[in-house]
Amino acid sequence: MTRFYLIAGWLALGAIAFVTLGPVHDRPQVAPPHLEHFAAFLVLGLVFSLAYPNRSIHAITIAVGGAILLEGLQLLTPDRHGRLVDAMTKVAGAASGIMLARVALNSWQARLRSVPAVSNILRQSEQDQR
Repeated sequence: MTRFYLIAGWLALGAIAFVTLGPVHDRPQVAPPHLEHFAAFLVLGLVFSLAYPNRSIHAITIAVGGAILLEGLQLLTPDRHGRLVDAMTKVAGAASGIMLARVALNSWQARLRSVPAVSNILRQSEQDQR
């Protein structure tokens, strides 16, 4: 399942890069721009957090770094503009997605640990790793 999230995350980042850096007339518009930016990076942060469940720093670097990098690259395109408020909206979306995924993962792991059979397997697995 992690592989699915990894592929989905990179595909999502590629799609976001295309609509962020591509010509304005090629960019679909389904909501107000700031809502679109926030939602796109929320999904990106969520998917990368699920792709790297034990390495949060990877998800943070990719999602937040991608938001800042793409906003900066807009300054190099003739018909786009990079603005601080757009960058902050994207970073807030990415951070929200990462936090949402972490809460979901921690909740899921806590529920698994409450099941005695699963708890014993997890404990055994942790002991084997040491």
